[in-house]
Amino acid sequence: MARFYCYGMISPSTVHVLKEGFPYPRANTYAEIGRTLLSVGGEAANSAVILSKLGEHAVLDGTWVRKRHAPQVFGLLEPFGTDLSLVTVTDEGGTEEIVIADGISRTVFGNYASFHSGPRQWNEPSRQAIVESDIAALDPYFRESSENAARICVETGTPYVTLDSRHDDYIARHAAAIAISHELTDSAYPGADMEALFEEYLKVCNGLVVFTFGEKELWYGRTGGGKHIFKPFAIDPIDTTGAGDSFRGALAYGLAKGYSDEDTVRFASGVAALVCLTMPHALNGPGLSEVLKFLKERA
Repeated sequence: MARFYCYGMISPSTVHVLKEGFPYPRANTYAEIGRTLLSVGGEAANSAVILSKLGEHAVLDGTWVRKRHAPQVFGLLEPFGTDLSLVTVTDEGGTEEIVIADGISRTVFGNYASFHSGPRQWNEPSRQAIVESDIAALDPYFRESSENAARICVETGTPYVTLDSRHDDYIARHAAAIAISHELTDSAYPGADMEALFEEYLKVCNGLVVFTFGEKELWYGRTGGGKHIFKPFAIDPIDTTGAGDSFRGALAYGLAKGYSDEDTVRFASGVAALVCLTMPHALNGPGLSEVLKFLKERA
């Protein structure tokens, strides 16, 4: 069993699933709620959940959890065996979100803008936890704290996986693997030539680089190795929330197990596909036997 340190976003979430036949409403119109699910979102939380479900020891750290949300967060995550000993509970601070899902789209309402622009509402990275881990999964959203986590990993020789960082960021350049989504490229590099941008990442990043484009073909490669292509598995998704976070967690799993780049990407794609067939977030995502069965059937 490998030990993973997952540092970043932890977000108490309430997911309202609209009743079949009701799309997400336009302003001043109506839609019927079919069911409401309590969940935990956030990149670090979803990565920790999927790693726990794969049978690994995942230590979660990062965003403070407001006291009134603690029963929800701990109650949902503890059954998976996720190590929550570093999670800080406070009277104020942290994030929360409401998600409206209609089977085709998901719309998120939260407090992320004020969270990221305001004072620190998260733990500083734990050097001890990093040293004790085989690999880390680091979110890039905590400004100096995220970079500090990456620097500790480099100093201590602990490989880490991250996501959605610009190619000139320290956390991107020193990662063992980085997953870049179209959300990042659309916002940080609007109108950029994707081929040229991918080559730029390969040039400056030390590890495996993966560009994802939703259900379209993804690209992966390393410096000097060129671009490789993998077509994600064809599925009829129920909810895509948490799929990218689970993909990142599964990349870390593949690296920790010594998989080849091709097998790592294939394994992570299988995990993400299975997460898309469940809701909410990664809570009902797959265990290892389910992932291996899915991949075997599509060999």
